[in-house]
Amino acid sequence: MIIILFVLILWYGGLFFQSFFLHRYAAHQVFTMSKTMERITFILTWIFQGSSYLSAYGYGIMHRMHHAYTDTEKDPHSPSYDANVFAMMWKTKTIYQDINQQRISVDERFTKNVPQWKSFDRFASSRFSRLLWISLYILFFALFVTSWWQWLLLPITFLMAPIHGVIINWFGHIYGYVNFKMKNTSKNLFRFDFLMMGEGYHNNHHKYASRANFGVKWYEIDLTYVIIKILDAVGIIKLKPIRIKS
Repeated sequence: MIIILFVLILWYGGLFFQSFFLHRYAAHQVFTMSKTMERITFILTWIFQGSSYLSAYGYGIMHRMHHAYTDTEKDPHSPSYDANVFAMMWKTKTIYQDINQQRISVDERFTKNVPQWKSFDRFASSRFSRLLWISLYILFFALFVTSWWQWLLLPITFLMAPIHGVIINWFGHIYGYVNFKMKNTSKNLFRFDFLMMGEGYHNNHHKYASRANFGVKWYEIDLTYVIIKILDAVGIIKLKPIRIKS
């Protein structure tokens, strides 16, 4: 039970900061926060993503490119142009690293106002940091595993962020339903997104990329947005007013 709870905390904690900070803040900037709060959120993202930490700078730019080039040859991750999920993720990793380490030139429209904390990213993305988290996960499992099958969950803790990415960037363009006909393959994975905290409403998001709430229908409850509304209400962040056109 302790191991399952631990994996669930890492799953939903890492997913929340990926959706809240990397996606909705860094890439789309649907809300604002103070510089101090931004730095705190960088650290919390590192704590919950652990060995699979993703840079807000690299993620934010790459996600903007995904929206600009969805399902074309320039898309950083598209099932339409990759033979299988592993090929897509390898391509995604390569582009992400090239962006994050500034090995390639990027159009200014993709970099504008994307948060960056270079010194922290160097540490959080370092081999030392990743191996430290992996060692801590192994130690935790060694202390609390009560059955052999629980060890099968260990690789998930190592690769949490890439697994989240696969679910949306691969399966979210193949399976599910659509609310809006788009010139791309984006789909909504679930009617109620219990698994991805709102990220699964991918078709909705491609229709309204600047909308903080990814849910559109009454039953499409976006759990990340619920938390965002609470944080906005108590003054930790400030939602930007967005007028949505049909």
